[in-house]
Formats: sequence, C-alpha cells, structure tokens
Amino acid sequence: SSGINAEYGRSESTESSVTVGERCTGSIEQGMCVLLGISRIDTDKEIEWMTTKLTNLRIFDHPESGKPWDANVLQCKYSILIVSQFTLQCVLKGNKPDFHNAMRSEDSETMYNKFVEILRKKAGPDTLIQEGEFG
Repeated sequence: SSGINAEYGRSESTESSVTVGERCTGSIEQGMCVLLGISRIDTDKEIEWMTTKLTNLRIFDHPESGKPWDANVLQCKYSILIVSQFTLQCVLKGNKPDFHNAMRSEDSETMYNKFVEILRKKAGPDTLIQEGEFG
C-alpha cells in the first residue's frame, strides 16, 4: 500500500491558481503549488511528516546568496497553494484506473483540513496559504 502523496511545483515567475467553475478559489504569485493525495491508511503521523517535508524542501534560489536549490518556501517568504487531488492515489489495473487506495471523501476532507491547519501553524502568519476547493 502507498501512503500520502504530494506533488509540488515551483511558481516563481507566473501565477498559480485554482478555478472552480468561473470562481477563483485560490491563487499565489511566487511560491509552491501542492497537489495532495491522501490514502486510506494515512494518519496524523503522515500529515505531520508531509507538512514538515514541504515547509523544509529546498527548491528555491536562496534569497541572499542566490544559490540555486538552497532555500525553502518560508525562507523566501513565498506563498503555498494547496489542492486536494485524490487521483494521486490511482493504481492502474490494466487499462482502468483504480482509486481503492484513496481515502473515502468524508474522511479525506477531515484529513485535508487537518493538513492545511498544521501547515498554517508551521508556516506562521507571514506565509500566505491559499486553497482549492475540496470535492
């Protein structure tokens, strides 16, 4: 079985945003875009681990030295955009996607909200955290 999965991308020169219908639910300019897939076996331990990993991940140029891949999102005072993405838990069974590893929607929404809450605490009040819309 697999556990929590987060795909991330750097947003340094273009805006990253999430639109539901015609409504923008979250957008950032510079920072990190995180697609979060929560598995049925995930617990608070995995949420804690992933939030720590994402806030410490050195994927940006250092703001003082300019050294590439030497600073995290917090050191750069960048923003974070989080999008729930259950399809990251997909397993291909022949030609058909199987999502049995994904946490049920009701439970996953609780874990997603917990993830966002913990991430906000770790990032502190100076870091803008935006979200997509769960569901």
